[in-house]
Amino acid sequence: MTSQIHIKHYKGPAGGWGSVQSLLRNAVRSRTRISTIDALLRQNKPKGFVCVSCAWAKPAHPHPAEFCENGAKATFWELTTRRATPEFFAAHTVSELRNWDDYSLEAAGRLTHPMRYDHLLDIYEPVSWESAFEEIGRELKGLRESEPKKVVFYASGRASLEASYMYQLLARLYGNNNLPDSSNMCHETTSVALPEVIGQPVGTVRLDDFEDADAIFFFGQNTGSNSPRMLHQLQEAARRGCVIVTFNPLKERGLERFTNPQHPIEMLTGGETKISHRYYQVKAGGDIAAVLGTCKSLFEREAASGGILDYAFIAEHCHGFDAFRAFVEEQSWGVLEKEAGLTRDEMEEAAAIYGRANAVMAVYGMGLTQHRLGVDSVQMLVNLLLLRGNIGKPGAGICPVRGHSNVQGQRTVGIAEKASLVPLDRLAELYGFEPPREDGMTTVDVCRGILDGEVRAFIGLGGNFLRAVPDTGPMEEAWPRMRLTVQVATKVNRGHLFNGDVAYLLPCLGRLERDEQATGAQVVTTEDSTACFHASKGRYQPASEHLLSEPKIIAELAKSTLPTNPLVPWDEWVADYGKVRNAIEATWPDMFQDFNRRMWTPGGFEKPLPARKREWKTETGKANFKVPKALSASFDSGTQQNVLRLITLRSNDQFNTTVYGYRDRFRGVEGTRMVIFLNPADMTRFGISEGADVTVETVSTDNVARSISGLRAVPYDVPQGCCAAYYPECNVLVPLWQHAEKSKVPAAKSVPVRIAAAGEGKDEAKLGRSVVS
Repeated sequence: MTSQIHIKHYKGPAGGWGSVQSLLRNAVRSRTRISTIDALLRQNKPKGFVCVSCAWAKPAHPHPAEFCENGAKATFWELTTRRATPEFFAAHTVSELRNWDDYSLEAAGRLTHPMRYDHLLDIYEPVSWESAFEEIGRELKGLRESEPKKVVFYASGRASLEASYMYQLLARLYGNNNLPDSSNMCHETTSVALPEVIGQPVGTVRLDDFEDADAIFFFGQNTGSNSPRMLHQLQEAARRGCVIVTFNPLKERGLERFTNPQHPIEMLTGGETKISHRYYQVKAGGDIAAVLGTCKSLFEREAASGGILDYAFIAEHCHGFDAFRAFVEEQSWGVLEKEAGLTRDEMEEAAAIYGRANAVMAVYGMGLTQHRLGVDSVQMLVNLLLLRGNIGKPGAGICPVRGHSNVQGQRTVGIAEKASLVPLDRLAELYGFEPPREDGMTTVDVCRGILDGEVRAFIGLGGNFLRAVPDTGPMEEAWPRMRLTVQVATKVNRGHLFNGDVAYLLPCLGRLERDEQATGAQVVTTEDSTACFHASKGRYQPASEHLLSEPKIIAELAKSTLPTNPLVPWDEWVADYGKVRNAIEATWPDMFQDFNRRMWTPGGFEKPLPARKREWKTETGKANFKVPKALSASFDSGTQQNVLRLITLRSNDQFNTTVYGYRDRFRGVEGTRMVIFLNPADMTRFGISEGADVTVETVSTDNVARSISGLRAVPYDVPQGCCAAYYPECNVLVPLWQHAEKSKVPAAKSVPVRIAAAGEGKDEAKLGRSVVS
């Protein structure tokens, strides 16, 4: 953390010179070798490598620099010359490292050796790969004989399709479907909501649709920080007259104004493009009501003059329309205004824009999925699209923006706790075993199992699971009660500092590094947010000669744990990843036909999306209108007074739990992450002055105290009754029980909290845990 804290309003656009300066700062801080800067010119390019950051689409005809600010930071920090060597771990006990903040852990650099945790000395010590696999295998064998259902195989969204396929097979051969992944924390809501209404678990939009859209409606997605390359498509759309409408509690600079760093004239003249033509600051959790109000206005316009709804599409392709219309028409404008936090005029204005557009695209992120009624929120957005036939035609459709670079692809190749999502009969046929048929554990289930002592082992293929999940304090306390914890990683993070009885930290190659196996340099593949598959080839010198690839580590874990199966050629797969792709194709022949050739298709080769062709793989055989359970997705505080809805969010200087620095340029915060953004009227109501230290406490129903102190109050343009603070620091406030119904995604976008100036009316000893920062 920097010694100076500055809070000031940022007046510039997204992109521009601010982005360039940020890249230069990170290139220096990460100590990236000058010789590797050319990596940026190969990023997201055909014959190059897929960015290790977000999953946004990779165009067939990319820009000269097809990378964004955050993607470049991820590349710099993967190619850093900093190293977390055995000497580093010998000099720092694990207890000491727990007091380091997330940025300092990231700045320790790349892991270089396999490490085993020594409980007596409280340090990680180097160990040979052979010894590591032998002991891990022995532990897993013992658990497999007695309690195979109590072992968890977690996967980060960064792992390739090849590694993910091998990993899911390892878990199922082991005897369970305990395969939670990053999707459980973000877009599992999408995977549950969309199959019920359009018959597929992913969106319907391709990159070319941005060229044909007349209007784009955004909900709960901060593209400026989370997927900045999308700004190229948005800028081009806005310039040709596409109307962009945003519903989001906070004003996000990337959805307001953008200066393209690749446009010399814009950079020299300070030119910028207005992105959103209308920006509606909906309450946290108020999206259902906001979309309902838009639909209500559409029905009223139809009744008054006709020509608004696409009755031909509805009659041929939809089910449940009459019940939905009846529900919408019985809603009162006063209630909708209260729940949405918008005026009737604003919702009618949005409806007018929607009604005039021939092709409308709906884009959303975790602002919809991370709510108690997240599934209803996503389905409500689909209802809006169906009213005018905006699925299955150019320029229209539903577009969930996934986070991590292959989180969608992992699900495609079997990383799923739901048995129904995986072709188990085909796996049984190919590999001669009986796969487990019962569902495995979601992320929430895993957390409960660890807290209850039911989970005995956790194998983590990348990620920072412990830092990303809710109820940080209790989870950190319970984690060491497991028998075995194994973490496959490129760098050290906080999740590696809490260890089971037997604990290993296994370093792997990064995606940008040369992966040399028996048949030569290897290629891996990923899937982007628009359901296109891409090849990715690393070319840089590995950070250490002791690193193994993820497929190699998975194969060795399998060989040390499972009985020999001649139908599973672990060694052949490691020698030639093309054979893994052949296995993927054999498992899903319709989807991956001719995989090894088509993976080099510029722009990626497309996964079949039936709903794009208006083929509805639903129970009714049609697209389904769904009536929401309630008008608000937020926690119902009932008669409780002075309760705010907390939104956890990321800064401009981080990706997921990875913190690259302490400068959130767009929100004007520098030198700290311990802030809370408050509406000025709420600050006056609670008697909190600007810059004051405040304590935030969760309004809980389980008699567990959850709080964090030392947050600096920052007045901000956030809806009254809402507040915002950074993730993962404020995960301590998110209760495990507060999650999306059906999908179990933690509901981190509307946490019920109370705030008070430090020491005011609070017994600090009873407030629970705060995050170390």
